Amino acid sequence: MSKVVTYEELKEHNTKDQLWVLISGQVYDVTKWLDEHPGGDEVILAEAGARDATEAFEDVGHSDEARALLPGMLVGTFEETEKLKIKPAASAAATKVSNAVETGSNLMYVVPLSCLGAYFAWRYYTGTV
Repeated sequence: MSKVVTYEELKEHNTKDQLWVLISGQVYDVTKWLDEHPGGDEVILAEAGARDATEAFEDVGHSDEARALLPGMLVGTFEETEKLKIKPAASAAATKVSNAVETGSNLMYVVPLSCLGAYFAWRYYTGTV
């Protein structure tokens, strides 16, 4: 059984010497990871302490490799209180953004290829080939 972390414990661990973050209801000790974090330590420090970092973690779109590191840093499960409610891992807004990005990615290929096809069709039918 994993440890249950209280709001007070989470609030106490918000310095570079002892840094815990709350992601999807789980508390992680990221102290050793601060110097190695590609986004810099200030990004993690901004989300640490008595707040839920789930949205910030998910919005960045961390890789599978980054997610694979989390179990090794697990401190325990957060005890939800009135002072701090846990945010759901995937919100409707995040899903909409993801769908918009996928649509934009598809258009990135379709539009130039369509223009290229139209150009060659124009050259063929006007007899300038």
